Amino acid sequence: MQNVQQLDEVVPQQIAERLEYVDGNEGWMEDSVMAQSPAALHAAYAGNGGKAIWSRNGEATPQADSLLLWIRNARLYGLNPAHYHAEALQAAQDRRRNDKDARRDAALWAQTDVLLTDAFFKLANHLHCGVIPRDSIALRKDSVIADDTLNAFLRDALAGNRISEVLQACEPSHEAYQLLKSGIAAYELRFGKETWDTIPAEYADTAAFRRQLALRLAKTGHFDTLLYPLEDTVALKKSIKQFQQEIQLYPDGIAGKRTIQYLNRQPVEWIEQAGINLDRWRKMPDTLPARYLMVNIPAFRLQVWDDSAGLVLESRVIVGTSRTRTPQLSSVMTNFVLYPYWRVPYSIVFKEMLPQIKKDRNYLYEKNLEVVDHQGNIISPDSIDWQKLNKNYFPYVLRQMDGLDNSLGIMKFNFANRFSVYLHDTNNRKLFANSNRALSHGCVRVQAWDSLAMYLVSHDPKPGMADTVRAWQAREEQRTYAFTKRLPIYIRYFSAEYRDGKLRFYEDVYGEDARVRQYLR
Repeated sequence: MQNVQQLDEVVPQQIAERLEYVDGNEGWMEDSVMAQSPAALHAAYAGNGGKAIWSRNGEATPQADSLLLWIRNARLYGLNPAHYHAEALQAAQDRRRNDKDARRDAALWAQTDVLLTDAFFKLANHLHCGVIPRDSIALRKDSVIADDTLNAFLRDALAGNRISEVLQACEPSHEAYQLLKSGIAAYELRFGKETWDTIPAEYADTAAFRRQLALRLAKTGHFDTLLYPLEDTVALKKSIKQFQQEIQLYPDGIAGKRTIQYLNRQPVEWIEQAGINLDRWRKMPDTLPARYLMVNIPAFRLQVWDDSAGLVLESRVIVGTSRTRTPQLSSVMTNFVLYPYWRVPYSIVFKEMLPQIKKDRNYLYEKNLEVVDHQGNIISPDSIDWQKLNKNYFPYVLRQMDGLDNSLGIMKFNFANRFSVYLHDTNNRKLFANSNRALSHGCVRVQAWDSLAMYLVSHDPKPGMADTVRAWQAREEQRTYAFTKRLPIYIRYFSAEYRDGKLRFYEDVYGEDARVRQYLR
């Protein structure tokens, strides 16, 4: 086309052809990226008289520039620019900059326009609902934004160039989400353009290996080269320990296989891990209850939040191993039991206990176990032929009696769930000192169980209820205390968070990050 001024007359026809292409290609666009909603695209252009939305007579609008900047910075929001046509849009922009004829190419302007419109719709939807597919623990009732809502957002964003304001309004308002997002931006600013050399798992020159370790740790601020020479092995060991502690590895100060594996991860991979967790927050409801308990599995931490006081309780926890995982769930805590019996799950009976009992019946006495039939009668172990029992025939229940030797400890916190898990104390409290605390059969062991109980009792309208519970505890009475105000509980998997002024990363103990990473690539 010779005259740039004629573009606005020709581009609408080109846009219509591109929309037909999307319809005929089952929603796939020219750059092999699926459209958010072909229907929403049609509605957007119908509402604009079929005209271009992002350009005027051979010039991109300021709104187009704003959206392109958002697409380039998508990583800061835990999103992949490729999902928003970044490559095709950049190629089109480069062509127009470097080729005068391209600026008069109506087909190129039409392509850019439709891609930008779809990119806006995708960004709005992903920022609000997330990229990872909705699953059984997602608390959002909506999994996509309706087409008419997307177009309302688009009209609002275009008016006065409010692209950023409208897209940011789609995001969760949770403080943890906003802090994590700011942490990603700071990390990107500091390390986004960094790469570091791969540290070998095997080496012949120990001195050279230590220098390489020190230089790598210096890049992330763990080793101070101004204070210590690279050959300072004491400072190096301290630096390795600090790095290990931050991601919940055992802090032995030795650069073993797992530590080297994490040291070799490039900044882009850490940013991706943080982004996965932004997406997990997008699966949470728009608002959380005034009071709630949150267990973060990879951080091995429990927190209780109260609108009136903020963070009121924090505790180390022990969660399930990778083979006996603590499930992610949402429920409501209803009561706690003092000096509870522990009904041993059959999975533990058959895998661990029955073989030991068959070898030596005294195992039952050593573990404080009693045998109960299905009518609730206590059965003498000596009256049972244990050799005949197996997972196909076991008409009993093994129950660990209450007391300090009970695996549940002094207290058990109950909440309805289909996994038969709960929070509880433990008779092996020294394990809370471990860095990696994925050690249980699936239930969550709580170090600050007593403080949690006292917080729950503090909401009882009866004066002196805390003293009553203390008296039950002193007398070692088996009691059940039902809460007057039930406490919502969320068990979730956040492998990155913003804490103590910096991004914190935790080991992907259940491989959940690896499972969902495909959706962000």
